[in-house]
Amino acid sequence: MVTKVLIANRGEIAIRIIRACRELGIETVAVYSEVDRQALHVRYADKAYFLGPAPSRDSYLRIDKLIDIARKSGADAIHPGYGFLAEREEFAQACADAGITFIGPKPSAIAAMGDKAVARATVSKAGVPVVPGTEDVGNLSDNELLAIAPKIGFPLLIKATAGGGGKGMREVRSLEEMPTLLAAARREAEAAFGDGNVYLEKLVEGARHIEFQILADAYGNVIHLGERDCSLQRRHQKLVEETPSPIMDEDLRQRMGAVAVKAAQAVEYLNAGTIEFLVDKDKNFYFLEMNTRLQVEHPITEMVTGIDIVKEQIRIARGRPLSYRQEDIKLTGASIECRINAEDPYNGFLPSTGRITQMIIPTGPGVRVDTGVFAGSEITPYYDPLIAKLIVWGETRAQAILRMRRALEEYRIVGVRTNIPFHQSLMDSTRFLAGQYDTRFVEERFAMTDPEEDKEYLPEIAAIIGTLVAHQQTQRSAQIVRRGARDTSNWKWLGRWERLQR
Repeated sequence: MVTKVLIANRGEIAIRIIRACRELGIETVAVYSEVDRQALHVRYADKAYFLGPAPSRDSYLRIDKLIDIARKSGADAIHPGYGFLAEREEFAQACADAGITFIGPKPSAIAAMGDKAVARATVSKAGVPVVPGTEDVGNLSDNELLAIAPKIGFPLLIKATAGGGGKGMREVRSLEEMPTLLAAARREAEAAFGDGNVYLEKLVEGARHIEFQILADAYGNVIHLGERDCSLQRRHQKLVEETPSPIMDEDLRQRMGAVAVKAAQAVEYLNAGTIEFLVDKDKNFYFLEMNTRLQVEHPITEMVTGIDIVKEQIRIARGRPLSYRQEDIKLTGASIECRINAEDPYNGFLPSTGRITQMIIPTGPGVRVDTGVFAGSEITPYYDPLIAKLIVWGETRAQAILRMRRALEEYRIVGVRTNIPFHQSLMDSTRFLAGQYDTRFVEERFAMTDPEEDKEYLPEIAAIIGTLVAHQQTQRSAQIVRRGARDTSNWKWLGRWERLQR
């Protein structure tokens, strides 16, 4: 029985889990690093414990500290969220060894599917089509990978076997550049996941990135909740997701959903997970990888299905069967998610750090914002630059796009640069409106340019702003309420005067 959950994460996902626990009547325990002392998830949780210095290797990646805090706080379950330790077999095993419920898959499933190379081999044996690549199970040396690469054919991808999110991934166009890119990919994978192992995969050009959300309980029930189109990426980092996918038809959805369920059953999967596919121009699909965790973009599936995926995760961890059968799953309307990041879209998407001085969050029908920051929050260079996830729902895709445009227009963040202008431009893009995009669309056929024609008006804009500030200050000074000359308030004097008139 889960009665108190430690959230081994930070930011918006920690807030999301805290809210689900609160609705289920479950106590929550937050953890925080030195720079997260004032974070929102620390304030929202019932209890909060200090982890360590800002770098994740000294705080959020410390399995020993997390287990120790769980014991001290009396937490009987741990939710890893996404990122950090969410796909680490040793973390799930450490929880099991300590008698703590891990709200996620079994260690064996994480080992089989969390390691991308092993996952490919596992699902391939189950008859699931995979993208051509290194099928061998286990670590391969640089020399072995260099020897195999020409057989796969260029272009290809170097990918980290542990984790995801584009970390430890490099695109290779020739054998000559491969040694340098291999070394860079291994370094990044080691820094992000504590595991520098990589594998090779053929780059399917002009492909769509489609993922299926699955849920599985301890009684052998496995269902999928439909697809999400995650093709809008930059440097293999997802920027915008939508459901249903513009390329999807009911026949393709049924076939891909059945394969996703089959892939999960191949490792006796438990809890929530995501099966990712590449779909080529002819609608042939290939297994890409499985994320053995909750996905960043899970809210859009919640919006079209009405299912709270985090609550389902907790119910499954409590040993309960799934609340839904496959025939119960109905996709209603369309949903889009824009990731609001602290980065400058006019300057190569360079990260932007600093303090958020003001933030106005959009609201209204069909609008949801998942965030872990507030006015006064500090955006540091230590973690992912994600500020918030802006999610909208509409009866149709066209309505969802219009609603997203409106919400982006209302969103105001002052203090750091954000990619909101990028999302606004994307929502106006003809190819996006037509649903004609692939995983290379943002990098090859979409550009953010700082309009030159606006620069000549900068002096006038500065003068107008200065005038408005001066006017505002004058108004404030005119609105000061001075203390009355009498020895008491005017209200009391008025009361006395009224009594005298009776």
